[in-house]
Amino acid sequence: MTTASREGSLEAPTRHPLGQNDPGFYDETALMDELERVYDICHGCRRCVSLCNAFPTLFDLVDESDSMEVDGVDKQDFWKVVDHCYLCDLCYLTKCPYVPPHEWNVDFPHLMLRAKAIGYKQGRAKFRDKVITSTDTVGSFASIPIVANIVNAVNKNEHTRALLESALDVHAEARLPEYHSNTLSKRSRHHKPADFEAQSTDKTSGKVAIFATCYGEYNEPQIGEDLRAVFEHNQIPTMVVKNSVCCGMPKLELGDLDSVEKLKNHNIPLLAKLVDDGWDIITPVPSCTLQFKQELPLMYPDDAEVVKVQQAFFDPFEYLALRHKAGLLKTEFATGIGKISYHAACHQRVQRIGMKTRDILSLIPDTEIDTIERCSGHDGTYAIKKEFHDVSMKIGKPVVNRVKKTEPDAYASDCPMAGHHISAGLDDGSSTHHPISLLRQAYGI
Repeated sequence: MTTASREGSLEAPTRHPLGQNDPGFYDETALMDELERVYDICHGCRRCVSLCNAFPTLFDLVDESDSMEVDGVDKQDFWKVVDHCYLCDLCYLTKCPYVPPHEWNVDFPHLMLRAKAIGYKQGRAKFRDKVITSTDTVGSFASIPIVANIVNAVNKNEHTRALLESALDVHAEARLPEYHSNTLSKRSRHHKPADFEAQSTDKTSGKVAIFATCYGEYNEPQIGEDLRAVFEHNQIPTMVVKNSVCCGMPKLELGDLDSVEKLKNHNIPLLAKLVDDGWDIITPVPSCTLQFKQELPLMYPDDAEVVKVQQAFFDPFEYLALRHKAGLLKTEFATGIGKISYHAACHQRVQRIGMKTRDILSLIPDTEIDTIERCSGHDGTYAIKKEFHDVSMKIGKPVVNRVKKTEPDAYASDCPMAGHHISAGLDDGSSTHHPISLLRQAYGI
């Protein structure tokens, strides 16, 4: 008697450990066999075609082959699909009906990550890719006083940007983040946690340590200050984590798993000690939060310290929503915001916490939220690469068009880089906001 495979599963999706230390993880032949198996399943389904350019690339390869099946595609062309995957995780968590525990066991993002890791070992990563994912090194240099002004001027000049594109394959029209010499660490040097008695709930300790992230440290330290102001306004003592390094997400997306491990070995003991001292941890960037909440635990499932940090890590608005549920969030606002186009960042959506940012902003009187659940197209370093920038703008066009149609008083994304990519698409002189900054504005603090 045979049992037909069925689409979907009645069980909740589950995630297997990445297995980067397993024998055979770096076996290219085994990888190609698995890519062919999964690509064939994706070819037969095709419901992820609108998510990113990895799937259209795969389907075009199949449709243009002699057999019009995956077996007709040159296996070296499999890498073209890998190159377009930026590990947003949306296919796994919002579209694919064959994720485990389904018997077909499809985890497309982590298969792409395995391929990236093998490609990195083979030397497929460009010098540019190694540079732009070394966020601590670049940030610490570019934030030196005087140097920051020079870097920012170079990044805005069309002539030097043309040279940068020619030399480093960084697209001349891609918006690059500004650097600040007055970093979040410097701004927080003399800050002491407010003298409030921490009020715990069943899920929160009531004390928060802010993991600045490279972006929050060097590029937009104001977001970290706004975050601290909002939390302390709500009687939550805060501090900025000292001596931390990059969370490792840029290196993860590159496939440089050895660097991810080194960064993990630095950060996790620092953060675990804070957890032991009663602190919860948040970051202002969803990708960094996801790194600690999902990716590192899937890489190191048996590391008790990693799991300890995972359990104490929160998205900022997830944390505020938990405080609100316990009756501990202040809801007296000084001003409304008006109409907000709110872009829900991919790496926040896949944390499976719901629309907590929208829910909290909706508490503000005279405020209307239009939520956009679609990829902005920025996706880490993808949008600044010469070969992918135009595609990234195309991916983000529906988001940009939605903002244009809404004509909001403000537009915002939990991912500041996604927000700036939307600004680039609008190209009307307007600027994005971080939702936490809008919340601070509404509080009038």
